[in-house]
Amino acid sequence: MSLTRWIPEPLLTIGPWDLAYWQWIAIAVLIVLALIIGKVAVWCFSWIVKRIVDKTTTTLDDELITRLRRPLRLLGTIAVFRLAMPLLELPEHRAGTITNALLAALAFGIVWGLLRTIDVVVAHAARAPWVMSRPSSRSLLSIVGRILKVVVVVIAAVSFLGAIGLPIGSLLAGLGIGGIAIAFGAQKTVENLFGAFSLGVDQPLREGDFVKLEADTMGTVEAIGLRSTRVRTLDRTVVSLPNGKLADMRIETFAVRDRFRFSTVVNLVYGTTATQLRQILEGFERTLVQHPQFVPVASGGELTVRFMAFGQSSLDLEVICHFGTSDINVFRGIRQEVLLAFMEIVEQAGSEFAFPTRTIHVASLPAATRAA
Repeated sequence: MSLTRWIPEPLLTIGPWDLAYWQWIAIAVLIVLALIIGKVAVWCFSWIVKRIVDKTTTTLDDELITRLRRPLRLLGTIAVFRLAMPLLELPEHRAGTITNALLAALAFGIVWGLLRTIDVVVAHAARAPWVMSRPSSRSLLSIVGRILKVVVVVIAAVSFLGAIGLPIGSLLAGLGIGGIAIAFGAQKTVENLFGAFSLGVDQPLREGDFVKLEADTMGTVEAIGLRSTRVRTLDRTVVSLPNGKLADMRIETFAVRDRFRFSTVVNLVYGTTATQLRQILEGFERTLVQHPQFVPVASGGELTVRFMAFGQSSLDLEVICHFGTSDINVFRGIRQEVLLAFMEIVEQAGSEFAFPTRTIHVASLPAATRAA
């Protein structure tokens, strides 16, 4: 049903842009109504969704609802305006122009919502426990978020240029060639960036860990950056290793060890008797088992106290066990206690520790042989 029959004659006069004055007034009124209705619709939608997401344990959905209200309000306004457009009785060519403008606004609203979604997801991921324990991962998440935003904006820009009739084939070809050139020029940078991402996700080492690297580098990890990782060596120098190479290295991390392995070979003099040897072996084993931080075999530990071999200048005893500590200084104290106890046991048994010796037998020749 046409509205012109209810409109006063003066408002039927054609004004700017080949539209009647009543149509201009209707457009203004429709914009206001669309804004109000869109706002109310989004509020109702958010209220309903809020009731649902409140039952979930994650806060991601709550943050998305809060951050997407304005983009959704814009999309709701566009939808209401587009549904009411037939009431304006616009000329076909003007209706097409306004429809294209609405489509552009719709695309803007979608891009706006995607950008805000990326922000929410990145911010939520940055608060996750696995990221909080990996400081370098937060920087990587920020970079990934920016890259995703650039991709969304580029896709939106290319789509817009294609929609207005520009040849996007040559543009895409130029972007492809430029991307290849940038990829070749920034190959090492990209390699180190992905290496940092790999180190952040897999976490073979963390800041503060004491590590041994494939290149015979030992030290404490001071910082894991986007390009390189810095290690403070035992000589107090700093070694910087590119993340791309570090991700391919053999990394031995001492910080995650749950116990220390005590291993030594005790050398006794050959004058030690079998009785003394058995007494010493029993004393060694008793000393280890009675230590408060000894790890029993039943708990995954190891215990070896055995007469190993007849050496060139000693009787060799093999002693191996585990102590339940992850602190190197504590283990050094335990090792000192155990070795001192071993000395006392050897002394009490009446034996001695051997040291490298060599016995030379000089054979005397018969007198007749010497005369000849």
